[in-house]
Amino acid sequence: MGGSVKNQRGLQGARRLILCQLGMTILLATMALWCAGTTAALSAILGGLVCIVPNAYFARALFQYQGARAAKQIVNRFYKGEALKIVLAMTLFTLVFKLFTIIPLVFFAVYIVTQMIFWFAPLIFVNKGTD
Repeated sequence: MGGSVKNQRGLQGARRLILCQLGMTILLATMALWCAGTTAALSAILGGLVCIVPNAYFARALFQYQGARAAKQIVNRFYKGEALKIVLAMTLFTLVFKLFTIIPLVFFAVYIVTQMIFWFAPLIFVNKGTD
């Protein structure tokens, strides 16, 4: 299978993962709204977004290059993408805590659940294609 096809499958998998994280964030924010009001819902949305935005950035950076000839760029992009993902997450955490009134328990609970989707992605998204 060519590098371009594998790259497209990887990008599609990353999109599915991000959409799953977004769906879970919306579900949890809706539950928070019903159970505890608008501040809880905002806390849930922000918790999910602080997780999703850096992951989306990383996925985009990772799948920018493809093929064996681009191996060095792929490795460099991986390390730079991961470092920038961490900086972006730290920046978003700081902005949330400075700019919004949130419920920390709800914020962190949704952040953790959203991150767990990323951790368990290999179990959630079974790749049925063959190489």
